[in-house]
Amino acid sequence: MADAAGGGPVVVKLGGSCLEDLAEQWWDDLARLGQRHMLVLVHGWSKPLKRLRPRYSEPSAILRDRYGNQSRWTTPEVIEDIKTVSAAMAEDVLGRLRSRGLTAQRLLGSDGLLRAGAGERWWWQGKQLVELENLVGPITSVSAGALENGRPGHAYLITPLALNEAGREVNTDADRAAAAVAAAIGARDLVLVTDVAHLLIDGRPVSRIDAGAAAAFRDKGATGGMRKKLRAAGEGLERGVERVVIGSAPVCDLLAARTGTVITRS
Repeated sequence: MADAAGGGPVVVKLGGSCLEDLAEQWWDDLARLGQRHMLVLVHGWSKPLKRLRPRYSEPSAILRDRYGNQSRWTTPEVIEDIKTVSAAMAEDVLGRLRSRGLTAQRLLGSDGLLRAGAGERWWWQGKQLVELENLVGPITSVSAGALENGRPGHAYLITPLALNEAGREVNTDADRAAAAVAAAIGARDLVLVTDVAHLLIDGRPVSRIDAGAAAAFRDKGATGGMRKKLRAAGEGLERGVERVVIGSAPVCDLLAARTGTVITRS
């Protein structure tokens, strides 16, 4: 198939590591897709955040929990820095879409769109597990009504901060947030745009894989960002998304399975 079926919504996660490197032709392709489908974009911010403050590139800026999952050590200052870089990124992305004929608006997840549960409190420091306050949390609900005016020709750009159970603003994983949004709005397709062309297993590119095999690789062989993407893919598929595609190509090429890795339920 050429792209998402039936003119339904398509959710695209824009990786913070690659967003600045996307060519003009990539944006042209996205705009063409957006003329036929409601677009919901969820963005990361890793590279701009590291450029804002060099300390965010240091190993100590990343925590690892007792299950092996990684997370940015997030304090109130980090939240404000995320907002600073996200505002500039949003201005750029919205401008690119509007110049190509789409209407577009930004939504801050913590303005009522995204709710998060309690985050992990035990993290490794050196060889010891210690209890730390880390303002992160998994998405527990999406207020899909905030996206009810979506239509072909209109795009939403979501900054994936959320409010936790105590009403505090927290950082969330953008891939998993995109999966939660896709499920909440009934999107058939979720596209995770990153800086790698395919999922690699034993050094070989994988063009298609089912959810069970992807989960097995996630738990035994995947590391870092790809592990998070496979976790997000599994969550999206479990909640009703039909396909998750990972890759670095134009979105229409990824949806057509001309490149990238397609992950399906079976």
